[in-house]
Amino acid sequence: MSRSITYITGSQLLALRRQPNIAIVDVRDEERTYDGHISSSLHFPSDTFSDNLPNLLLQIKGKDTLVFHCALSQVRGPTCARKLVNYLEESKEDAGIKNIMVLERGFNGWEASGRPVCRCTNVPCKEHGTA
Repeated sequence: MSRSITYITGSQLLALRRQPNIAIVDVRDEERTYDGHISSSLHFPSDTFSDNLPNLLLQIKGKDTLVFHCALSQVRGPTCARKLVNYLEESKEDAGIKNIMVLERGFNGWEASGRPVCRCTNVPCKEHGTA
């Protein structure tokens, strides 16, 4: 069964992100360090993403919806989402993931729309920010 990747708007993610079944996966590389990030997002840089897929699956146990993003969600975000889909199909692993999404306009669109950005340096981010 081939999984499809869908897109989610920043407004939709803002409304859903506090639900316990959602994980936000930031695949930007070093720019996360100085640009900030969406609070409570996980950081899995695109340049090492494939090598860290088993670790990602451990960190998202119990989540059924993953939302990927990079700066603009045009290349790295969708590419990493597709890598996860391919990994799950090849390994025949049932990780309980029902929805794999990409954030439209990425982090830059999220921030430009005035949505909350966390500037902590915690790895992983433990902030919950404000809605």
